[in-house]
Amino acid sequence: MQEVTQSAFVLHSRPYRENQLLVDLLTEHDGKLAALSYIGNSTKSSRKALLQPFLPINVTLKGQQGLKSLLRVEPIGKSFFLQKNALFSAFYINELLVKLLGDNDACNALFQQYKSSLTSLSESNNIEVCLREFELALMDELGVSFDFSLVFEHSAAGFYYLPDEGFIPAYTKLKQPCYNRLHLQAIAQSDLTSPEVLTTFKALMRQVINHLLKGVPLNSRKLFSKKTL
Repeated sequence: MQEVTQSAFVLHSRPYRENQLLVDLLTEHDGKLAALSYIGNSTKSSRKALLQPFLPINVTLKGQQGLKSLLRVEPIGKSFFLQKNALFSAFYINELLVKLLGDNDACNALFQQYKSSLTSLSESNNIEVCLREFELALMDELGVSFDFSLVFEHSAAGFYYLPDEGFIPAYTKLKQPCYNRLHLQAIAQSDLTSPEVLTTFKALMRQVINHLLKGVPLNSRKLFSKKTL
């Protein structure tokens, strides 16, 4: 079987068998994939130290579809320095990828957005904007698109978002979140300067993501003492 070397990030890892880790990776060319890594029996295993989230690495993998073998791993940069809510946000992004992204599908644009998001979080840029931009990139990769044309064509003060239909004017009352038309217009135009618009954007993305998760909770949300996600 051919060996493939590419850039990657660890999304999650867990013990598998004695001296082995099962690792979820986001790779530059093959998207998300699972790999089995031998880490030895030392408590100071250098391999285990490299298989940590938010560290840019090169990985050499072997195997066809399904579980791959991780043959070699080496760092290609310093670990992103993340603290407090920025760190929790990065764990949130990782968990979204683990739970929503399919395996072995190339997603280079999302990989680049992931790196950009870690850079923004490490530089203490606006966390809300960073998360919403990543969520949009992930939705695009998953084939979930937002058609905002109706929010410019109708005069209704509010709109509902229905997963199978998109935005519909809130002329009748539904048991759904109702979103301010002007806020949706700002989101469509990438104008995220208003805190009120960001609040609406967060509520919209939470509705969409919860629908995709089908009721599965996100553990990373519990890390936040304040409602950032």
